Amino acid sequence: MNNEQIVRNAYRIAEDKDIEGWIAAFTEDGTFTDKSINVTYLGKDRGWPVENYAAAFPDMHRELYQVYVTGDIVVVQLALQGTHKGPLDMGDGTLAPTGNRMDAPCCDVFELADGKIKRFDCYPSGTVILTQLGVLGNLQGALEH
Repeated sequence: MNNEQIVRNAYRIAEDKDIEGWIAAFTEDGTFTDKSINVTYLGKDRGWPVENYAAAFPDMHRELYQVYVTGDIVVVQLALQGTHKGPLDMGDGTLAPTGNRMDAPCCDVFELADGKIKRFDCYPSGTVILTQLGVLGNLQGALEH
């Protein structure tokens, strides 16, 4: 597989909610960083964000718009899409299902080594996600009053 195919396969594994397959897609020391909250996941913890979003958005889909490949670096412009039907762990608490639809822009940057993910930096638009789920709008309304 070439580098684009490796990354596209990783997205398929995540959409299939294959947590063990997702973890196995990484090198032993591979990292997964959610840049919206600046948290890096290592080892088996790399599966937690996929599990968390799969539980919160059972119909989670990653719509890939553009894939750019330069050597061992793959950059993907995409949208995170799904309906918030389950609890979403937010670190400091849990957001109860809102029933709202999410269609949020995201950019992912992968560094590959020997056919596996060495580094995955995910840049989801947290403000768009929270606004679409109705959370940020409520906070903004509360701040205006």
